[in-house]
Amino acid sequence: MKLLTIDRGPHGHVGVLMPNGEVLDIAALALIDPVARLVPQTLRDILEVGPDALDLVKRCIDRAGKLNREEAHAKLILRALADTSLLAPIPEPRLILSVGMNYGRHLKEMSGTPTPTHPTAFIKPMSSLTGSGKPIFVPPQCPDMIDFEGEFTFVFGKPCHAVTEADAMSYVAGYTICNDVSARNWAPEFFAAKGNFDAIHSWERNIMGKLLPSFTPCGPVFVTADEIKDPHDLQLTTTLNGQVMQSTKTDDLIFKLPAQIAYFSQWYRFSPGDIVTTGSPSGVGFGRKPPVFMKAGDTIEVEIEGIGKLSNRLAARN
Repeated sequence: MKLLTIDRGPHGHVGVLMPNGEVLDIAALALIDPVARLVPQTLRDILEVGPDALDLVKRCIDRAGKLNREEAHAKLILRALADTSLLAPIPEPRLILSVGMNYGRHLKEMSGTPTPTHPTAFIKPMSSLTGSGKPIFVPPQCPDMIDFEGEFTFVFGKPCHAVTEADAMSYVAGYTICNDVSARNWAPEFFAAKGNFDAIHSWERNIMGKLLPSFTPCGPVFVTADEIKDPHDLQLTTTLNGQVMQSTKTDDLIFKLPAQIAYFSQWYRFSPGDIVTTGSPSGVGFGRKPPVFMKAGDTIEVEIEGIGKLSNRLAARN
């Protein structure tokens, strides 16, 4: 299944991307269908309940398929995806963990950054999260070096702490797409750092450039794990105004998903709905010669095989 969150109401409405490309609004269906009334109200709630809640969603899909289409559209139970405003699939995760330095060819383009001996990551705030189709706001304090990082992202489906690589994938409920948008103003400072403490301080400022409001677009959908045969064999393509910037397979990941989950779960206790971006492949703007950065009016899109296309336009903040 491909689930999403429609931007209606205070927390959004859970929706389903139907096989014909239309969006089913579960909350709208619940006004006329008793089965839909049993579905938890948010996607995170659905994941917390588990398989029983996902089975209810499947039943809703079947029941919606039997509705009169004209009536279903009139009551906004079904609508075109293009006419649907979206939040991030999980608008309120308890944790957004963003893995860095995890594609081999990306490390080479970033001034020959050495391969890490273990996974590395940082936490992003929920305020950075936004949906597909929503604007990425250009921060007035650092508008000139805004970069893109298309990232394959997985979502936890049950509590996960101190697990082994052998068991790790059983905790993954599904997948989505994120763009780890980055203001690179402080990256040169890091690469020019002298000494350990100077490097640590400048690295922190570099990470802060990834935490700004709207700098984690996510979506458009959450795809259940059963729909992705091999998460390490997916094509990822990022385009800027239609021009391909990143094009790679997820087999270039240095630390595969089981290794990431086993490693980070030594510290974090992940909850259903928590999301982990798995790193960005080569082709980022900062690594190009000359560098390529985004500006207001640009459209950035990240497409991953089997999931869909995350699309956002940069806009000046009013």
